[in-house]
Amino acid sequence: MNDNFDKCLALVLKSEGGWTGPTGLKGDPGGETNHGVTRNAWASWIKRPVLDGEMAKLTVDEVKPFYKDIYWDGSKCNELPIGVDYVVFDAAINMGVGQAVRLFQRAIGCVPDGVIGPNVMQRITNTKPQVLINLFSTEKENFYRSLKTFSVFGEGWLHRVADVKQNAEEMINDKL
Repeated sequence: MNDNFDKCLALVLKSEGGWTGPTGLKGDPGGETNHGVTRNAWASWIKRPVLDGEMAKLTVDEVKPFYKDIYWDGSKCNELPIGVDYVVFDAAINMGVGQAVRLFQRAIGCVPDGVIGPNVMQRITNTKPQVLINLFSTEKENFYRSLKTFSVFGEGWLHRVADVKQNAEEMINDKL
């Protein structure tokens, strides 16, 4: 087990940015977002409708448990090697836990069932973290290129994949 959540969250929040406004970014189906949290996701988390102006006031401290529970714990990142935890966490936030885990499983040659179980953990244990990061980064690039909205968001997605990969490699190097 590792305790890399705070470092990973800080990097993710840097990538996600701040408040996007009531209509969100043009062409982004997520709508209003703050610290990477969409209005609909926040309403689901707090179990009530989001009040007007509430999204703009969200703080990092408020969204931290949301990210920990849904994406970090949901992807079993605490059980992953340092660096690998970050690439999986970031992808889970960007594309959803199930999609991120399935892509990761495909990348490492496991059946993509969306569950990080014993077979996946065995493959992870037997593979160097750098190799896992490289394989997953390539799989994410291919996934993004396959999306209909790649022409709108593709450049940003590929830039994020490269940044996440570099940050994950630095985490590995810092650990050595």
